[in-house]
This record gives sequence, C-alpha cells and structure tokens, in this order.
Amino acid sequence: MKPAEEHILNQQEPYKSMLLHLQILIEHTFPKAVLKYKWRIPCYYIGTRPICYLNQSKDYIDVAFWHSEHVLNFTEHLVSEKRKKIKSLRYRSLKEINDVIFISVLKEVESFKNTSFLK
Repeated sequence: MKPAEEHILNQQEPYKSMLLHLQILIEHTFPKAVLKYKWRIPCYYIGTRPICYLNQSKDYIDVAFWHSEHVLNFTEHLVSEKRKKIKSLRYRSLKEINDVIFISVLKEVESFKNTSFLK
C-alpha cells in the first residue's frame, strides 16, 4: 500500500470517511491524477503539477489548493486562515461536503495548473 493511502486509512472516523469520499471525487474528476505523499500528507498531482493536498487538522479536513488565487467561483467557501497564498475548502462532517461546489473549485484550480500559483 502507498504511504498516502495508508495515511488516509489510518485516520479516525469521521475523517477517514471524509477523506475517502474526497479521494473518490478527485479521482473520478481527474482519472490521471496521482496521489503522492508529500510533507507527511496526501497530495494530488496531475503530471508534475500539484493540484491539492488533504490534511486532517484539529476537527476538520482541509482540502488546500495552491492555485486558489485564480478561483472566481465559490470563493465564499474558501478559507485562507493565516496563509498568504493557499486557500482551502474545509469540512467538519461528511454531510458538509457539497460535491458540486468541490468539483467546480477543483476543475477551476486544475485549469490554472500550468500557471504560477502566485497571482
């Protein structure tokens, strides 16, 4: 088993279920996305470019995007909290995950993967 997959499966509930759901959404949206283990967290790449990382922190899951500065839709759902460039979608329960919003932000971020994440 890959370290990133092991990391997800070792999380306690409800975080494990949330991460697995997000993993399905990402891999369904981008079948060529590759799950890697960087900085001790699961990170998705398309080719050599990072798309997002998944982090269980405190009482939530953070799906953080390097190219979030370029996102124009659903910006009210993005959290920056003490980070200068990276923003994330934050979830505290499986019910909070809105698949339509998540996939929309994911696709928008992916469309900028070949540009600098600094705007």
